[in-house]
Amino acid sequence: MKVARRSVRALAVAALAVVAVAGVGAWALLRSSGPSSSIGPEGVAIYHVPSLAANTTARGGRAIDGITCRSQSHEAIKYHVHVHVEIFVNGSMRRLPGGVGITAPRLAFHFKTGTFYDVGLYDCLYWLHTHVADGVIHVEAPMKRTFTLGQFFDVWGQPLGPNRVGPASGHVVVFENGRRYRGSPRSVPLLAQGEIQIDVGSPVVAYRPLTFKVTGGCGEGTSGCNGQFG
Repeated sequence: MKVARRSVRALAVAALAVVAVAGVGAWALLRSSGPSSSIGPEGVAIYHVPSLAANTTARGGRAIDGITCRSQSHEAIKYHVHVHVEIFVNGSMRRLPGGVGITAPRLAFHFKTGTFYDVGLYDCLYWLHTHVADGVIHVEAPMKRTFTLGQFFDVWGQPLGPNRVGPASGHVVVFENGRRYRGSPRSVPLLAQGEIQIDVGSPVVAYRPLTFKVTGGCGEGTSGCNGQFG
């Protein structure tokens, strides 16, 4: 059964997170300073800060910006990449919650390293979603295509624009892979292993280089975690 396979996948993620905590061969975000953190179920640091907003996906499974919500039995994943997003509101870090883009009732696997959300028998999962509150957006689509930060926020049901990020208001500055993005925040592309930093208000936090790699199993229909083209 697919439920069993997903349970095995989540358990594999948790086991790798334990390895990461032990410091053996796993990757984490590399930071010289900042809020306290711990390694989560995906092998990526979870920062101990408030979420920007709740993980509610308000659309109830309806298509959003051409992005559909697939049930577990109808997933067809041929393109799977990861993007990491950090958010600062007036200089204070906020995080993306886990479970964005997964409708209720989500499956929730509670591990010592954190909670891993996944799709079950009675809900659906959008192509853009988060499994863990570690800032990693998963792009799991049936085709290769460039998605945007604005589409992810639409799936989340949160506003995004030049002066608004979710419930936070103020001038918005975005860095993409270390460079300031000059276009609309909504048009920032979600590229494989992309690193996005969003600042709302003042001060603007200096961009902090990072390295991350998601460990564990991947969506059904893929043979690996990054840059998979069906």
